[in-house]
Amino acid sequence: MRLKHIKNAEEIISKSKYLVKSPRENKGNWNKVFNNDNNIEVEIGMGKGKFIIEKAIQNPNINYIGIEKYDSPLVSAVKKLEELEINNLKLICIDALGIEEVFDHEIDKIYLNFSDPWPKKRHAKRRLTSSIFLNKYENLFKNEKHIEMKTDNDDLYDYSCESFIENGYDIVKTDTNYLDTIRTEYEDKFISLGKNINYISVVKK
Repeated sequence: MRLKHIKNAEEIISKSKYLVKSPRENKGNWNKVFNNDNNIEVEIGMGKGKFIIEKAIQNPNINYIGIEKYDSPLVSAVKKLEELEINNLKLICIDALGIEEVFDHEIDKIYLNFSDPWPKKRHAKRRLTSSIFLNKYENLFKNEKHIEMKTDNDDLYDYSCESFIENGYDIVKTDTNYLDTIRTEYEDKFISLGKNINYISVVKK
């Protein structure tokens, strides 16, 4: 689905107190950004932010970082946050290809919600659960590596299950008709249309 371009999106999000403008400068020191040593959880591809914002509100003792490649979806997130005061949430506008330049052994969990499935085989390496990206995640985690994924795409789900196992992850839980208490905008839409939601939780020691 083509993203809707929003005029002056970059300028709008740059004014938000939630946006970290130079995230690479905080590599290895994100605890100082939040001024505490609480766990840090990251959503890669946060879109309009519904999931990560609700997570932060419901879990004030966990720090959250939402990552989005495109600035237009972040405008929606920034507008949702205008009237809120959330101390445990930061936003980053970067391509996930450079994620290992931003974090160093300080993340406790990664969320992958409704990532682009890149359905063509020649594009498989671009999937956020491909070996290329799973290798990038290796040095992000503080201790145990923990990833939670949701997708409406059955093929991406099957591919991801295999990729996780091939890369040394243990499957903790899977569900092909998952109903989460905190949902993304896409998730609400898919459920209303009767589409099943695939979920997988994996860990690696």
